[in-house]
Amino acid sequence: MTEVARLRDSTQILLPESAIEGLQEEIASRFVVTVHAEQCRVRIIGSPVEIKDVSEFLTRNGVTVA
Repeated sequence: MTEVARLRDSTQILLPESAIEGLQEEIASRFVVTVHAEQCRVRIIGSPVEIKDVSEFLTRNGVTVA
């Protein structure tokens, strides 16, 4: 994997919009991230540390993060 791709993967999560339904407000209030809706997807952008924490939060709430 190239450095750019690895950096991008560590600073964002891309999911279907329905995956975080009901969790979006909690994500925005608990973590220092930007939640950006684009068509039918949601992009969660933040520092590698925040993205790791959001990923763990999503997993605990039944959302599969690839």
